[in-house]
Amino acid sequence: MVREALGFLLRNLPAFLFAAALLLAALSRNGKSVPERFLTWILLLPIGVTGLWAAISHVFFPAIAAAHIGWQVSPFQFEVGMADLAIGVTACVAFWRDLSFKTGAVYAASIFLLGDAVGHIREMAEAGNFAPGNAGLPFYMDVICPVLAIALVAIAKRQQTGA
Repeated sequence: MVREALGFLLRNLPAFLFAAALLLAALSRNGKSVPERFLTWILLLPIGVTGLWAAISHVFFPAIAAAHIGWQVSPFQFEVGMADLAIGVTACVAFWRDLSFKTGAVYAASIFLLGDAVGHIREMAEAGNFAPGNAGLPFYMDVICPVLAIALVAIAKRQQTGA
């Protein structure tokens, strides 16, 4: 039972982290504007921690990661894991940095994540790959997180220049 619960948590970690980020942003009162508060938590949890989790998965457990995505194990998983690590670390560091740093982190994460989403779509269309790790939650989070982060940066920048 514990094993199944842990498996469920890990398979759905991005969604849990996304929900936690929204809740923590709504509850926190740190002097930042509302859009920057939400951006800060989105960068830390569903982008940053998920990036670290994906890096660990691809680098140290490539067979499990590949099976979840519907792929065969590939040496490219190490490279994807390193990209995940770079995005994850940058997004986590952004939690403590100013809006300019956060903006750079959003640019980098958005290029990677939206590119990932295009890859998922291609896999669905060309290979009929509807494995949970390709057509499920990772695909949706690869779209939702960067689109929301880009919107939050735009709003926060507009509020900052208007002040």
